[in-house]
Amino acid sequence: MQLVRDVEALRTVTAGWRRSGERVALVPTMGALHEGHLSLVRQAAARADRIVASIFVNPRQFGPAEDLTRYPRREAEDCAALEALGVDLVFVPSVATMYPPGFASHVSVAKLGDGLEGAVRPGHFDGVATVVCKLLTMAQPDLAIFGEKDWQQLAIIRRMVADLDLPVEILAGAIVRDTDGLALSSRNVYLSAEQRAKALALPRELARAAHAISTGSPVSTIVSECIAALLLAGFAKVDY
Repeated sequence: MQLVRDVEALRTVTAGWRRSGERVALVPTMGALHEGHLSLVRQAAARADRIVASIFVNPRQFGPAEDLTRYPRREAEDCAALEALGVDLVFVPSVATMYPPGFASHVSVAKLGDGLEGAVRPGHFDGVATVVCKLLTMAQPDLAIFGEKDWQQLAIIRRMVADLDLPVEILAGAIVRDTDGLALSSRNVYLSAEQRAKALALPRELARAAHAISTGSPVSTIVSECIAALLLAGFAKVDY
């Protein structure tokens, strides 16, 4: 497995693969890998001849009061896990590589990023769209895979790729959950045992709400009930 940190080396390797007629997949990550990420790598292996994974904690998708400085970073462990799955190249750029001095551009996908998570994290999806656009143009893969856990992000990336005519197929990977039902997330390490127990109310109430809505219950009523149940379970607030 190759580890590269600069764009020229990345492009040289992937261009060589494409000249040989090999299909290239990209799995973008921020590191701190878990089984959800690894499931995307396995999906890539089934669809491509070569796999590129990126590890980059993108400062442009973190708000001023968010967890950029304490977001878990464990490059050696992540690279070992990726190598074990047959990843061919890991791209680990620095912030200066991604955003060199004078960098002044950003990608913004209108409307899709305005509500839901976008409403409570202003600028977050501009940061996501910008870094994903850069990674796609740097690696120039045939396909890229993103998890359905971040559904709004997936919709925005698909819209961006279509709007900008980027020659890449965007695939989705199913949510991977822990044995207790909580969706796997790198940020789950922040939770105490008590907080994790409370967090289980989220998948439980979402499943209940989805079933109720699918069988004809009014959406507004079910959403209100779901929010009330989450607050009763110990959530301090419900963003959306």
